[in-house]
Amino acid sequence: MVYDEPGRAASAEVPVTALDTVFDDPTHGEPGRDRLGVHVVWELVLLLALVALAYLLWRENPDALRGAGLRRLLVDAVALGLLVVAAGLSLRTAAVNLAIGPVALAAALHFAEQGDRGVSTAVVPALVAAALGGLALAWAVVVLHVPGWAASLAAAAGMIVWIERWTLPVAVQADYDPRRNAYYLFAGFAAVAVLLGAFGAIRAVRRLVGRFRPVADPALRRGMAAALVTAAALTASTVLATLAGVLVAANATGPVTPGSGLDWTVLAVGVSMLGGASAYGRRGGIFGALLAVALVVTYLAWATGTGAPTDRWAVGGVALAGGLVVTRMVETWGRPRTARGEPVELPPVRDGAISSGWSMPPAGEARNWTPALPERTTDADTPPDPWEAPRWQSGPPRWDADER
Repeated sequence: MVYDEPGRAASAEVPVTALDTVFDDPTHGEPGRDRLGVHVVWELVLLLALVALAYLLWRENPDALRGAGLRRLLVDAVALGLLVVAAGLSLRTAAVNLAIGPVALAAALHFAEQGDRGVSTAVVPALVAAALGGLALAWAVVVLHVPGWAASLAAAAGMIVWIERWTLPVAVQADYDPRRNAYYLFAGFAAVAVLLGAFGAIRAVRRLVGRFRPVADPALRRGMAAALVTAAALTASTVLATLAGVLVAANATGPVTPGSGLDWTVLAVGVSMLGGASAYGRRGGIFGALLAVALVVTYLAWATGTGAPTDRWAVGGVALAGGLVVTRMVETWGRPRTARGEPVELPPVRDGAISSGWSMPPAGEARNWTPALPERTTDADTPPDPWEAPRWQSGPPRWDADER
């Protein structure tokens, strides 16, 4: 039976036309489709900024955009791009991985020290360790259901303790030169970044990836699908950070210096958010990550010759601040449109056990359940007594003394 109780939802068969705007997870989230127009506009802005910076770099140092300079620039873009993709994957699932910077630096130090034993001998164990570490991080996030930033920050602290084994810069021992395959590496990174963004624009994929994003109490679990997707994203982001560290060491012009690696985290997360990935999860663009990476790498190459700031903390902080503004734009103009017109009225639901019409009237049409009492003319000083009304008498009628 249907009762007029606030907060109680009635289950009913909704017309098919009404289901077109229902969220894939009907009990959570907003109905309707995310709007991608804000991402298109912002990516055009990034493209114009990239063209302007490339022109300034060409005027300042033409050699940086041709020959060996261009190949070095492309490898730098791939190394940073892998970190940005890693940050973007975890951001899309609303469980940002703050350990990617320390993981990348640890991988760079390991490759610099063990590279003389062969690339595969140095890289494969690092990838296996990264996958196992990513699974452990994913277990903490999805099984214990704790915030991703907190769990990954604890993992980052563990990696920093491991990095502190090195007290001096480590010279790169490997003879692997990624600049020989710079064009192929950049083409592969660009394809992966754009394809991931394109798949993320698909309605079903977009909402599946962002299902871990809280919509009510953030401590509530979001289901098995959300847990599996988030675990995969955290594991993949850790592996991608390891590959990025290998490229950083292989493309370095000097030894790899130990540190915390958190400057890489700030830079990667900031560039990812600058490209359009929302800090709240789920929402993101298509070409934004590729354009933001190219923009930052081009700026760093231009700043090297002009004396502008090139410190990763400074550049990452500016990118992160700009990314927060972009997140606000994406969440404001990227959310589904408010439905217009009359709301869909659900038909009354009848109880299956007593479905022969014993249903309460709908809200707004409730009848007065107070019994109608007959009016009785009495003296002004004597109020009427409803319980003496003839309607309620069960015995023979009574007569007043004056009428006997």
